[in-house]
Amino acid sequence: MTEVVTFEEIDCDNGNKIATVTLNSPRSLNALSGEMIDLLYPQLQLWQKQCDIVAIFLQGQGDKAFCGGGDIVNLYKAMKGSEQKQNPERYSDGVEEYFTKEYQLDYLIHTFTKPFIVWGNGIVMGGGLGLMVGGSHRVVTENSRIAMPEISIGLYPDVGGSYFLNKMPENCGLFLGLTGASINAADAKYCNLADYFVTHDNKQSFIKQLTQIDWEKSSEHNQNSISTLLANLENASSSKLPESKLSEHKALISQVTSFDNLNDIVNSILAVNCEDKWFNRAQGSLKHGSALSATIAYQQIQLGKSLALADCFRMELNLSVKSGQFGEFCEGVRALLIDKDNAPKWHFDSINSVDQKTINWFFESKWSNDNHPLFGRYRTLVHQSYVHEKAYEFINNLI
Repeated sequence: MTEVVTFEEIDCDNGNKIATVTLNSPRSLNALSGEMIDLLYPQLQLWQKQCDIVAIFLQGQGDKAFCGGGDIVNLYKAMKGSEQKQNPERYSDGVEEYFTKEYQLDYLIHTFTKPFIVWGNGIVMGGGLGLMVGGSHRVVTENSRIAMPEISIGLYPDVGGSYFLNKMPENCGLFLGLTGASINAADAKYCNLADYFVTHDNKQSFIKQLTQIDWEKSSEHNQNSISTLLANLENASSSKLPESKLSEHKALISQVTSFDNLNDIVNSILAVNCEDKWFNRAQGSLKHGSALSATIAYQQIQLGKSLALADCFRMELNLSVKSGQFGEFCEGVRALLIDKDNAPKWHFDSINSVDQKTINWFFESKWSNDNHPLFGRYRTLVHQSYVHEKAYEFINNLI
């Protein structure tokens, strides 16, 4: 049986090694399965401690996708299994287990102590973006197609979206979170999701040049050496960088997201009359997507502005588990990927119809302060009880 993740240690000229990781499920667009996570997490921990490993290189098998998202088909089966057991709360242990492990892996990449290079070629969506965004050197190519399309499946932009969507300029993060719009390499650089643009045919040359670096024990020195190498490759690739739609529409995006409530923002986005196909697709995704997902996304982004990364993941785990319990996520996956009728029966037909009781329930913590599954050994300045206190304060003053 073929391994869903392959690992290799490549010898460098000065006796050190580059560790390469390949997501190896191209038929599923290298979707991040639970089995992949179970292999990745301990191996990365091991390499972080291994003295002769100087950098990590993460890629997807094939030319079509780095990682097309999480393993939502198996999540759907877990949610349906919970239904069939006549669980009155429709709560699934499998959903909690998957998201807990996924967010632990994402957090490890964000906090990795050695250079962590991600080759984001092809499709990078959802869970794939969660893997990429935490890297120290995030590379996109002429083939990169990046999106957080969760509004179309009744979820919300997770995998740290509460944190990284707030790092984008001109309210781009809010726009992308609400519309699930697809972006290219230039867009990814513009909105701080990527660091370098290099054409895909330079990948093997780049890996070879990595082995020729004069590696030292200093992480800062090694980071700078990789940055210099990538900057040189980017200069040679610059003529193939596509035009950025986010940059082109930055004034419009800033204008339509400038309101202080979600209803006006959504109405403003949908009211724009333009002939740009990219913007029109974004409008379509918002119009036909889940109103509940949009409401959750808006509030998580507002809350994420004041939260540390670890606390964002804690908040998101609660939201994800409850998304698996509520039924909107299950229905969205059914319509898009299982029955493929593209006719989801959402719980709410508009932003205004999403009731406050439901939103309060989503942001009410499932766990007490001391038994949260995520990052038990990490204590940040923002305590979990504060997260949910701020959530209630925000929700109760909304709209």
